Amino acid sequence: MTVFHFLNCAILTFGPHAVYYSATPLSEYDTIGTSVKAALVYLGTALVKLICLATFLKLPENDSFDPYQESLKALIGFVDVAGLYFALTQLTHRNISQNHKFQAVGLGWAFADSVLHRLAPLWVGARGLEFTWSTSCKALKRTQIWFVLNLSLAALGSLIWLRKNKPRTLVPIIYACAGILATMPSITRFLFEHGLGWLMPKVIAFELLSSLAMAFVSWQLFSACQRPSA
Repeated sequence: MTVFHFLNCAILTFGPHAVYYSATPLSEYDTIGTSVKAALVYLGTALVKLICLATFLKLPENDSFDPYQESLKALIGFVDVAGLYFALTQLTHRNISQNHKFQAVGLGWAFADSVLHRLAPLWVGARGLEFTWSTSCKALKRTQIWFVLNLSLAALGSLIWLRKNKPRTLVPIIYACAGILATMPSITRFLFEHGLGWLMPKVIAFELLSSLAMAFVSWQLFSACQRPSA
């Protein structure tokens, strides 16, 4: 039972990345090199964030909400945006379109995120003697939800840095959506750890709906910017 539980959670965590790569044109254009490079950039970005958190944040004495600390965490979260900028604009890529580039970068970014944040907890939690829904919920949260959010952020990043002929009316919306996606972990932590105090199923439901909404908005913005200007 332990082995099957671990395998199920591992497939739930890392399976969607393989399915997305195989089911989209990414596999036809052999963009695995771009995804690997993006994953390495994510690991470097995560190291920078870890150093910033250890340097500028103090260990809380209690569970009370500290606006200064939470604001600092949100600002440090924008390090991900800098890492995405480097991955989208500074890395050498194959001769692929903008559509495939942001998907390949987002896929590598999301896979590295799942490995870094889920692999060790999955190994410890899913190897327990009894089945628990919490491990499956954590695998679902880190994979499907944050996979969608990372792809959406990569799509918006490609519009900001790679798309030059954007409609001017959409530029503020693109930046606003990118800011929301970059601070989504802080928003979730503020609402549920210090605010509403929801349990894990409600938290996952909220994040799932939020990720789908942001993905829809990002898709609409990307489609609007792809249309030729009149």
